[in-house]
Amino acid sequence: MNLTHHAAARIQQRGIPHAAVDAILAYGRRRRHDGADVYFLDKKSRSRMAQAIGAQTYSKLERSLNSYLVVGDDGAIITAAHRLGRLKF
Repeated sequence: MNLTHHAAARIQQRGIPHAAVDAILAYGRRRRHDGADVYFLDKKSRSRMAQAIGAQTYSKLERSLNSYLVVGDDGAIITAAHRLGRLKF
């Protein structure tokens, strides 16, 4: 996982565990927005993730999964934030 200094600070400040970041990157949907990729989990990707990692592991991460990641073209995570509402693309 390649993080910018800004992303590392935001992940720490917002209390997003690295396991949740890895899960969002692995199972999340990717949408292009303003020159970067935004990764987030929708219902389908959450379901796919729960089946892949198991219900117990999923329930431990569930609170942190309402987040999104912005990833640059070089593959580095630029920032991370909690989803408070619908993402508007």
